[in-house]
Parts: sequence; C-alpha cells; structure tokens
Amino acid sequence: MMSASADLRNASHSAGKSLASETLNNPVAIPPMPDYSGRMLAYTASAVIIIVGVVQGAFQQWHLWLVAGALIWPHVAFLLTRRTFLRHSPRIRQKMLMADCVIGGGFIGCIGLVAIPSASVALMLMFSALIIGGIRQWLIGCGLMAASILAFFSIFGPADSFQSPLLTSLLSILSTGLYICVTAFYSHQQARALMLAKTQIQNQREQSIALSHKLSKYLSPQVWQSIFTGERDVRLETQRKKLAIFFSDIKGFTELSEEMEPEALTELLNHYFNGMAEVALKYGGTIDKFVGDSIMVFFGDPTSRGQREDAFACVSMAIEMRKHMKIMRQKWRSQGIKTPLEIRMGISTGYTTVGNFGAENRMDYTIIGKEVNLASRLESIAEPGEILVSYETFSLIKDRIMCRDKGEITVKGFGRPVPIYEVVDFRRDMGPNRSFLEHEHSGFAMYLDSDKISEKERHSILSALEDAAERLRHEEDTIRD
Repeated sequence: MMSASADLRNASHSAGKSLASETLNNPVAIPPMPDYSGRMLAYTASAVIIIVGVVQGAFQQWHLWLVAGALIWPHVAFLLTRRTFLRHSPRIRQKMLMADCVIGGGFIGCIGLVAIPSASVALMLMFSALIIGGIRQWLIGCGLMAASILAFFSIFGPADSFQSPLLTSLLSILSTGLYICVTAFYSHQQARALMLAKTQIQNQREQSIALSHKLSKYLSPQVWQSIFTGERDVRLETQRKKLAIFFSDIKGFTELSEEMEPEALTELLNHYFNGMAEVALKYGGTIDKFVGDSIMVFFGDPTSRGQREDAFACVSMAIEMRKHMKIMRQKWRSQGIKTPLEIRMGISTGYTTVGNFGAENRMDYTIIGKEVNLASRLESIAEPGEILVSYETFSLIKDRIMCRDKGEITVKGFGRPVPIYEVVDFRRDMGPNRSFLEHEHSGFAMYLDSDKISEKERHSILSALEDAAERLRHEEDTIRD
C-alpha cells in the first residue's frame, strides 16, 4: 500500500528526468511523498485497525501477529527496492504494489471479510493502484487482491460476524481517510509543481526557439535546418562533393564607396545583399558568405537535386540576379546614385571539399578546392553584367540555356587552359517569344518580364508606354518645326 504521490512521481519518472535536464539544472522543486513513508502510513493504519479489532473482539488473538508483519514489511520492501539487485528491475515500484495487493488481500481473507475493516484496506489498495498505473494497474491489483482474498478465506473461513464494533469501524474509516487525504495532498503538491515545471520549460523552449532563429541568421537556412533537425553533427568533418559554385561582385562599388557616406553605403549594400539572398534561396542555393560587395553561393550541399539540376539552378539564379540588378539600379538612380553599378558573375562546377573548417570552438561551414578558385577567377574577369561559366557547367546546362564561347583562360591549379562560356539567356526566352525585354539610355530605362505581369498591371503599363511614346513624338515634332 504505497503513497499515491510517490507513485505518481514514479509513473512520470522519465518525463521528470527530461524536464530536469531541460531546465538547465534549475528545476522546480517537486515534493513527492517517498515510497517508504507512504507504505509506512498505510501499514501502520492497518496495524491500528488490527489492534483495536482484537481488543474489541472483532478479530482473533492470533491476528496480533499480523501487526508485527504490518510494521516490518515496509522496512523489508525498502531494503528490497533500494539495497538489493531488485533496484535495477524495470517497474519495480509497480511490482511491489502488486505484492501489497496480495498481502492486503491475504489480510482481508484472514479476518474473515469483516465488512468495514476489509473495505478500508481494499480502498487504500485500489486508490494506490489507480494513481500509480491507471486503469490497467488497478484491474491487475484488484485481480490479485481478489485471488488472495479467496485463497486465505478458504483457509481461515468467515468471521463470526461480518459487522465490526463501532470503534473498530470508526478507526478503520478514519485511518483510510487519513491515508487518502495525506497522499492526495502530496499528489496535489506534485501536480502543481509539475505544472510550474512545465510552464518554466515551455518558456525556456520559446526562448530557445527565438534564440535559434536569431542564430540562424548567421547560417545558411539549409545548414541551420540540417543541424537543428539532427541530420548533421556540429563537429570538424568534411567530405568530397561535386558542387556548382557561384561568385559575384559589383563593378563600380569601389568608386561609389569613395563618394558616399558610410551609413548610406551600408544601407545600399544591405539592400543589395537582401535582394540577392532572396533570389539565391528561391533557387535552393547555400549562401556561403558575404565579403565586401561579393557573394559566394554553392549548390549541391547539404541537399542535392543531381549535378545537372544543381548547375541549372545555379545559372538560373545568376540570370535572375542580373535581371534583379537592373531593377535595383533604377531604384538607386531615383535615389540620386548616378554611378552605374553592374554585377558580374562566375560559375564553375566540380569536386570540392565541403564541411566544417576551423577550431572546435569556432567553425565555419564552407568549401575549398580548385573549382572554388576557378569560379572566383571567372567572376574577376567577367565584364559588367556578364555571367561566365566553366566548360563543366556549360556541358550540364547547354540544352536549356544559350551560351557563347569566350575562348580559354589559364587558371592556377589547372594543368591546361580552361574553356569558358558566357551565359546569354534561357533558350525559352530567345527569339520573338521571349518574355523578357530591357532597354536603357540616359533618362530612360525599361525592364519588362511579361510572364510576371497581371492583366490589371498590363493595362496600366500600356497606358504609361502610350503616354511616353506620345510625349516623345510631340517633342520630336517640335524639334523638326
């Protein structure tokens, strides 16, 4: 007959261990009633019932021997569960309660089913079983208790009277009530403390999520997700993979930095990086780093769609970045930035070493290898607005993207000259059916992507173009006159 509160703690043992670890060694104090104390309370109450019953003649004299057993058993149970090999037995507390049910049933059978004392002992046993293991434990306990009652009742027979004297009945009821009240109080205290612990852990979980999202800003989303989902361990390790590597920088940025104030230059650069990062993530690129006005992105790790698709996604990203740069340039011009800023890009595809580099306490997830150097070199020799790709990249994308042969270059680390190509545009956008048009002059800039224009926007654009054309014709007629 164990303490209900102690059993509630035992039933949630694993959850309690998890809560304690999550609260970072600062758990909410949970005041459970120990198994030993609960069992002592229950068996002492039973001993009092026996003594009073014997004094009042409700029980036989030899039942006093049960008092000795009731007072000794809690100590024996404590030694068995804490000082012997049984302490390592799974669900040992539940098993000890089943032993209590057998002992309690034996006591009820010995006293010949005297009504109120028997009901009091049975009630304490069922109360403990229900709290420890729920309906399943309660049913098993009731079954064992019933079997024990029948076995001992068949041996010792019924009592002379199933009714007990008034004092015996009152003490039986009071003892059971005291046991239930004390264990219920501890169960309430424990449940309250567990709720406080749950609230504290929930708050810490929310703080951890908020902190992880802040830290994710310093990592590429793909890398961050693979770490926080457990797919990747945070340790110094690398692997060889075939990746598509992208480099870009802004032509004219150095001159612009000499003309603008640092605050305005920082705002412009962050606006540029934010726009380009959105494009990179749209195509599934892993953003490696921002250095000055340069961007480094690679495709194929942590996730890959295959070499051909990775290369195509990388070049598609570069084409959209080039288009996006035109939109940005128009906005900067409207803000008074006259320096013509152009993006230049280089892409190569090949085997690189990718993973965590650095020290155990400070790592950097990046890539190294001669293909990285080739992409950087292609970016450095590209003309403003130009996308240069290596032969390996060209061979993977040539069926979907139009490229122009640009000859060969010599690159350190490569034994022979490297053929390079200039990306023109998607083949689907070439010819009269192309959706993308652009035109720039001093005082005029047009960027048109018809696939992204809605019906409502199309009418507005047509109206603006007609107004502009009418004005230009009027000015031309005026000049002629």
